[in-house]
Amino acid sequence: MKLLNTDIKNKVLADMERILDKNREELLQANQKDLDAFDRDDQALYERLVVDQKKVDQMIQAVKEVRLQSDPVNQEISTRHLDNGLKIINKTAPFGTIMIIYESRPDVTVEAAVLAFKANNKILLKGGKEAYHSNKALVKFWHQALAENNLPADFIQFLEMDRTQTQEFLKNPDQDLDLIVPRGGEQLIAFVKEHAKCAVLVSGRGNNFLYVHQEADWKKSLEVIINAKTHKISACNALDKILIDTRMEGYDDKLKELRQLLIDKGVSILVDEKVKSILPEENVIPDPSVWEEEFLAMKCVIGAVDNLDEAIEKINTHSGGHSASIMTENNTVAQTFMENVDCAAVYQNASTRFTDGGQMGVGAELAISTDKLHHRGPLGLKQLVTNKYYVFGDGQVRV
Repeated sequence: MKLLNTDIKNKVLADMERILDKNREELLQANQKDLDAFDRDDQALYERLVVDQKKVDQMIQAVKEVRLQSDPVNQEISTRHLDNGLKIINKTAPFGTIMIIYESRPDVTVEAAVLAFKANNKILLKGGKEAYHSNKALVKFWHQALAENNLPADFIQFLEMDRTQTQEFLKNPDQDLDLIVPRGGEQLIAFVKEHAKCAVLVSGRGNNFLYVHQEADWKKSLEVIINAKTHKISACNALDKILIDTRMEGYDDKLKELRQLLIDKGVSILVDEKVKSILPEENVIPDPSVWEEEFLAMKCVIGAVDNLDEAIEKINTHSGGHSASIMTENNTVAQTFMENVDCAAVYQNASTRFTDGGQMGVGAELAISTDKLHHRGPLGLKQLVTNKYYVFGDGQVRV
């Protein structure tokens, strides 16, 4: 794609803010069609699907925040002057064409497109069928903003494909793809990795852990656990597994207090064998695979660990590599935990709900990457570029 200057990109985004604000009712009506057709039994997916006035405000704010950020393209990373006279400048450059596959959340249609466009990438949006009408309306708004600035609509493309067609497209794309971001379940991610002919950046499952160390502030721990578990169950940064250190003073009573608090909040509980001996009313995990599961529901597991090393090992074995938190007043212990737990975001004495582009100061995000190349964590504007070397010479040849 031809590089656009910053002014024209920002003009498109300013127009998109205006168009979103002006056409709120059209978007809400489109979203209502999606809601009417949706099975509300899946509470987490339903929450992701809803667009209301507040969500529209957030979409407009996301576009504005990206517009106000500096242009990430053509920024100098480094400059070197070699002994042979060559001048080598390393600069940021667009990826090219990005495809994102996602479900349910119409706001992704705004955030993914605004980030890709500001970073001078073309983006192919493959949203889930459950948000079809909402996504269709939002892409219409994007195309209007592009047209008002005499830019082609193919900067932002809406792929109207079913599952079979999407799979065939991945195997035999009708245009060059430079990066695919699958935001979905394990099967989708595995299929994309198997068939993609370009780089794949995985936005993997959450399955986030919190470890309450023996030197934790218990009152603080309860507040963090409840926030991480119940604040928004549909989010990938929600808490699923709670590990309690058996060395805690008053261990039995604290487990019982935690159980009652979770029950009062409407959270169902599974336990391991050790915890079962203290909480006999709760069911034991039916299968070890539950440790790997992201719930996206008012449900959690409480397990017992005897020390820090056991907690780290359990998290690294079972978590999705997204977020993990330790509750402890011992900063040395916390540092060891944070250095050795293999997750995109690690916390001391804080809720995992902060693993989010806006909360972490990145702004709008394309996804939360659980990959290690080329970036891990929230994928914001600065992460949607690669690099290119500019080499200036005067007839040099290599000998």
